[in-house]
Amino acid sequence: MLIKNISEQVGQEVEIKAWVYNKRSSGSLAFLELRDGTGFIQAVVAKDSVSVDTWSNAEKVTQESSVILRGIVSKHPKQEGVFELQVNNLEIINLSVEYPISNKEHGPEFLLENRHLWLRSKKQWAILRIRDTVETAINEYLHSVDFIRTDSPIFTPNACEGTTTLFPVPYFDLGEAFLSQSGQLYIEAAIASVGRCYDFGPVFRAEKSVTKRHLTEFWMMDAEAAFVEHEENLSIQEGLVKAIVKKCLDNCVQEFAILERNTDALKKVLEKPFTRYTYDEAIVKLNELGSDIKHGEDLGNDDEGLLTKDSEVPVFIEKWPKSIKPFYMKIDPENSARVLNDDLIGIEGS
Repeated sequence: MLIKNISEQVGQEVEIKAWVYNKRSSGSLAFLELRDGTGFIQAVVAKDSVSVDTWSNAEKVTQESSVILRGIVSKHPKQEGVFELQVNNLEIINLSVEYPISNKEHGPEFLLENRHLWLRSKKQWAILRIRDTVETAINEYLHSVDFIRTDSPIFTPNACEGTTTLFPVPYFDLGEAFLSQSGQLYIEAAIASVGRCYDFGPVFRAEKSVTKRHLTEFWMMDAEAAFVEHEENLSIQEGLVKAIVKKCLDNCVQEFAILERNTDALKKVLEKPFTRYTYDEAIVKLNELGSDIKHGEDLGNDDEGLLTKDSEVPVFIEKWPKSIKPFYMKIDPENSARVLNDDLIGIEGS
């Protein structure tokens, strides 16, 4: 029985295979918090209701020991929607010895050195599950609007985003290859075959910078499509973001609670269309808000923050000056000095 399905078994005897996440005892009662990868549940062992062997196992079991328990599922006496296991048998599969991560506070250096064990903590568990939900939502949405996934190489012969951030790799006697910065060039070729496609995989940037906007390795989704005009492009982007948010809200209630995440801001993202500014409108608004940005300049982090600080939804900035964008962007037929592109800026809290 998986813990995530335990609510369906109230009053029934079940068997759970799990790890002991935490343990406390009070005289003749032992309380074991269990996790099996799908969720958490408290198991209650009453000395007077179990065999001598089961009680002995309950006393000696340690944090992160693996166990098999049998018992009756019951509703928590005080917490709505929470369930417990009233244990009648406890078997220890493996007894954990000197598990280093306790319930006390640990510094980031210690936790990173023990990253393989830190993954077992509730917050790391929640983050992994939300990330999986985000990736699932991306795949589902793009397939729903007729994109197919095409995987791009990780070793590439040249740069995609700029030669200064390439990671070189010796490639036998043929010289150097490079870790991919983006699959963009490959899926641009693939659209002539399949029409709409995307890739989703690891990319690498040799940028030694400690900011939330710079990572040396991360996973990125690139999408390309043939015969898609500007308005449809914006619609696909907005639909994708909303699909991700909805999937997470629907499927990650427990995970958000563990992370103490107020989801009100996420819910508002679904309630109305995203805000749109042309580049020209954005510059005017930024000047009104106190920015000294000049027309023809790119927006900095502070400018993006000013534009979105009072918005409940992400903000599109579209139709940028041709002079500050790459050559391959489509010219706006209404103004040859502009291109039909956009940046979509997220809001704080979403």
